[in-house]
Amino acid sequence: MKLGCCYYPEHWPEERWADDAARMAAMGLSLVRIGEFAWSRIEPEPGQYDWDWLDRAIETLHAAGLKVILGTPTATPPKWLVDQMPDMVAIDEQGRTIPTPIAGEHPLTLYLDRRELVTLMTLGAAPEHLALGWLRNQRIVRTPDQIASIQVDWDTASVAITSRTQVDFGRSIWEQSEAAGLDARLGQRTVTTGCGQGTVFGDLMDEIDSIRLRDDVMLTESTVYRVMELARSQESIYKLAGAVHGCALFTNPQATAQTESTPQLLSFVEDVGRHNAVDAIAGRMWIDGTDGCDKIFYTTGRLTSEMVIKCGQMGIPILLSRSGLTGMGHEIATRLGMTLIGRCQGRHYLLFSGAHRFIARPQPA
Repeated sequence: MKLGCCYYPEHWPEERWADDAARMAAMGLSLVRIGEFAWSRIEPEPGQYDWDWLDRAIETLHAAGLKVILGTPTATPPKWLVDQMPDMVAIDEQGRTIPTPIAGEHPLTLYLDRRELVTLMTLGAAPEHLALGWLRNQRIVRTPDQIASIQVDWDTASVAITSRTQVDFGRSIWEQSEAAGLDARLGQRTVTTGCGQGTVFGDLMDEIDSIRLRDDVMLTESTVYRVMELARSQESIYKLAGAVHGCALFTNPQATAQTESTPQLLSFVEDVGRHNAVDAIAGRMWIDGTDGCDKIFYTTGRLTSEMVIKCGQMGIPILLSRSGLTGMGHEIATRLGMTLIGRCQGRHYLLFSGAHRFIARPQPA
């Protein structure tokens, strides 16, 4: 068994590093984790990097026989970045501003032989594999040999896929005898990854800009806690089997024309996908004539762009989740003026956007 510890050389005088390293080795430690809180030291000004001190620290630890695990410093953004992007700072249940890493969600539109297929939301780690896997799972191609090239262009957020028939014979895959079957398959496909900057996404974003959420609907901290308690009490399938997501719609005691003192559950749906659950609630709201303008929406899933967009389309100004959020989800919520609260667990939460609606309990002096 190997033992290790965390060490922050940027917090100590450099002349002390060698002694610290020797003491760690003498105690039987073999691993040291460094760097995860050093962003402001690595990049003190935008685009100005200082690696020399980190190189010396690693060399000092290595000389003592210690192996180094170098962490990514995203947990503590430097002040200059927080000043440039104040929206990346969330507010926790104690009223503290917390720099919060947010997953970067990016739209990526797939084109096959110049025909637009779909726009996926992705972290962008392996776009070529994502494109090829999507073609395979949709049964548009049978083998990788049918693909001549895959070109990714993040400037246009697109992937251009060229078929072997296009390259060898000058005919697109859509001109082949099986093209009718491909068209039918595309018409029946189920896309759960979202929408991006393709034609559908452009139309949708135009609609988003026309949405106006109510600003006079307030939300108290006690209501957040009560919503989470009620939601947890409803998660029957998840408690028994897991592997599902749940969504719920609540009244808001602070909303105009509400007389109850606690939020009331209007609808709760569990499904294998959170978007199935939110769509089911949207359908019921439509049938029942329920106005979302003063309601609270809860989801067990991540606050992605899709989730934020769907709540915006339903006119709901407040969205809660026990999970985190993506960059585009945060961007669209800010654009809509939606109150977005994530990581709701017990008495903990992070307020990401729409703080103008939120009423926190007074903190003790």
